[in-house]
Amino acid sequence: MTKRRLVDKPSYWGFLFVLPWLLGFLVFTAGPMLTSLYLSFTKYDLNTIQFVGTKNYHRLFYEEPLFWKSLQVTITYAIFSVPLGISASLGLAILLNQKVRGQRVFRTLFYLPSLVPAVASSLLWIWIFNPDYGLLNYALSLFGIGGAEWLMDEKYTLGAFIVMSLWGAGGGRMIIFLAGLQGISDTYYEAARLDGASHWQQFRFITIPQLSPVIFFNLILGIIGAFQVFTTAYIMTGGGPNNATLFYALSIFRNAFEYFKLGKASAMAWVLFVILLIITAVQFWGSKRWVYYEGEAKS
Repeated sequence: MTKRRLVDKPSYWGFLFVLPWLLGFLVFTAGPMLTSLYLSFTKYDLNTIQFVGTKNYHRLFYEEPLFWKSLQVTITYAIFSVPLGISASLGLAILLNQKVRGQRVFRTLFYLPSLVPAVASSLLWIWIFNPDYGLLNYALSLFGIGGAEWLMDEKYTLGAFIVMSLWGAGGGRMIIFLAGLQGISDTYYEAARLDGASHWQQFRFITIPQLSPVIFFNLILGIIGAFQVFTTAYIMTGGGPNNATLFYALSIFRNAFEYFKLGKASAMAWVLFVILLIITAVQFWGSKRWVYYEGEAKS
């Protein structure tokens, strides 16, 4: 019995084709992650690297008020923006799933804003929130409502960012919901209508359960995205006023590239990683109670 050559084995070609991705992962993802883990235990200011153990973490939790401030801002933003964004995307997807003339045109129009680069959309929203000639204050004045200094008053600034998060409601999240809606069989709705179910009952007992895996997916990505807000805050407010928009990612950037405290910034990055890991694990644990997969037996 002759031995097969190495190049004749399917596994050889499999490893060969996956090798470019594997090298890219090791060099550009795993390598920097392990390096940042080591740097988080050092005092690194671009000139010298001094191993300090867990001092960076201790200082973050016990001696750094801006660390807790940035966490508070980011968590508050996530609590409001994620449910609001998911609800808006789901609502748009339901509207755009209706069989009307020009359906494709409407889908394109609602998706276009998500293609605008973050820098350009930030400049647009700076104009909308301008207290003197901004579109928002002008619209409020038509109803006799006094405007506010949205990006200059710490009472309103974070709320302005939450409102601005709806800009992406018609983007990829809406497309995913739309795909989920089109995957729901019409037989469920036909049977519900024969039983006299209202539109709300059909939405509550058919649409939501059938879309629960899609909602779960968008919820995970939404929370991760909310904890990584950077560009808009950096351009529009720079973290102000009075650190009211000092998002966590912006705080990491400041420590790394403005204060050159790379060890501290690396520690903050790993704290963020652990936070998101815990939140995601809790979501997966809780999903067993409300996420429904068709064909899956329920205990």
